[in-house]
Amino acid sequence: MVKKELKITSLCSKRAQNKKSKITILSSKQGQMKIQQMAFMLMAVTLFFILIGLFVLIWSFSGLKESAIALEEENTMLLVSKLANSPEFSCGSNCIDLDKVMALKDSISKYSQFWGKVSNIEIKEIYPSDGKKECTQSNYPDCDFIDLFSKGEIGIPASNFVALCRKNSDELGVYNDCKLGKIYVFYNKNE
Repeated sequence: MVKKELKITSLCSKRAQNKKSKITILSSKQGQMKIQQMAFMLMAVTLFFILIGLFVLIWSFSGLKESAIALEEENTMLLVSKLANSPEFSCGSNCIDLDKVMALKDSISKYSQFWGKVSNIEIKEIYPSDGKKECTQSNYPDCDFIDLFSKGEIGIPASNFVALCRKNSDELGVYNDCKLGKIYVFYNKNE
């Protein structure tokens, strides 16, 4: 009888051990599954934040090109205004003294390094304009535009409206004879 009891207890203990090992295997498989789920969730959350970061970068840099273009346009207008108000041209605010410009046109080679990126400067009379006659010493002031200098390159144009004035006299005295004009400045970005 003792042998039967030993057999039964050994069988029970084997069954218990089998159940414990099955439970241990099942619980270790569940633990591994939870670890894998956590790893996938961490990867998904990381990928989500990377995508959000890329979206924020794209959004912040999207206006960069437009702001660069606006800044370039502003600098161009400042360059035109600066030239129009330089002592070599100016007779006041946004006023170009044509007598000074014609004198400067004869000695423009002395100013070759003064203009910087500027490749061409033209001053055109807009109103009243008779035609397309370039100003020279022989036909001044009966002309329509002054090609101050040109490096032979067209460049990027910028323009501004100005008053074109020259000294004139009659029986009452000396006065400024002014007309509406436009100054065109062509510049090269690469220089």
